[in-house]
Amino acid sequence: MSEPFDKLDHFIRNEMRMSHIYQPVMLAELLRSNGTASIQSIAKALLTEDQSQVEYYGQITKNMVGRVLTKNRGLTERDGDKYHLKGSGELTASEVEALVDLCEEKVAEYVAKRGDKIWAHRKSSSGYIPGTLRYEVLKRAKYRCELCGISAEQKAIEVDHILPKNHGGSDELHNLQALCYSCNATKRDRDDTDFRNMAAVYTERSKDCPFCELPQGRVVAENELALAFRDGFPVTKQHTLIIPKRHVADYFDLFQPERNALHALMEEQRALICRDDHSVTAFNIGVNAGTAAGQTVFHCHIHLIPRREGDVDEPRGGVRGVIPIKQNY
Repeated sequence: MSEPFDKLDHFIRNEMRMSHIYQPVMLAELLRSNGTASIQSIAKALLTEDQSQVEYYGQITKNMVGRVLTKNRGLTERDGDKYHLKGSGELTASEVEALVDLCEEKVAEYVAKRGDKIWAHRKSSSGYIPGTLRYEVLKRAKYRCELCGISAEQKAIEVDHILPKNHGGSDELHNLQALCYSCNATKRDRDDTDFRNMAAVYTERSKDCPFCELPQGRVVAENELALAFRDGFPVTKQHTLIIPKRHVADYFDLFQPERNALHALMEEQRALICRDDHSVTAFNIGVNAGTAAGQTVFHCHIHLIPRREGDVDEPRGGVRGVIPIKQNY
């Protein structure tokens, strides 16, 4: 055997560490192409192995093109998971070749006329997500679908815009979620939420709310949907409140993008506080939701409270102290 064969054989058998099928598929495509293959040809090879794409175009076949050719035009008929072209047995080989050429001409004409617009139905739903951002979304989701929980090892995971881009959704992390192909397809097909006024909803403010009308200079950080500022009556130094920009009373009434935005700010503030104050060794995180829980300002807010060694005699129980007699257990 040749030296290149031995090297590749040893790598594939003994050294290849796989988190997906990509490496062996790419190597096989290079081997089939005499050692050189374009990115596009490698991508096509990967595509043929992607069951989620097969499922997607299977749905297109059944629900769109197959239905048109069968029910509307009467040119085909369906039998279970197969389609039959009526009269195909009567066609000669030259007739088949001529008709295939004609179909390919139609494809070329349509592509020349419409260009990339013919794939807009795919691009508008998913959009291009840079690799680093995609990685952050999948890492946050632990490489599982955030709806059904299936692992990326079992089904391809897509990065989905919670509020679709064609309805004003952004490419920021808080508006992205990891969904498997099936859940993403179901969301697109069945979600009847009216997003037309969604952008306006996010701008809702209340003139009587102290958090909607914060004095200039109080905000220490913000993103598209949330902001952070220091508590006016701090429990500890650098006690921070993190709130949605939209006026919403209760944490449980938040939209998912707002929850993502709030948690992103909370992570950022925690990191900054720890960086600037090395005496901070822990945090309490809390939300008062409702009068009985002690809420006094009815604009949802999350308390991020830095804790330091010895700041109280007995910290055991933490947030259980909202009912003092229950703190120690």
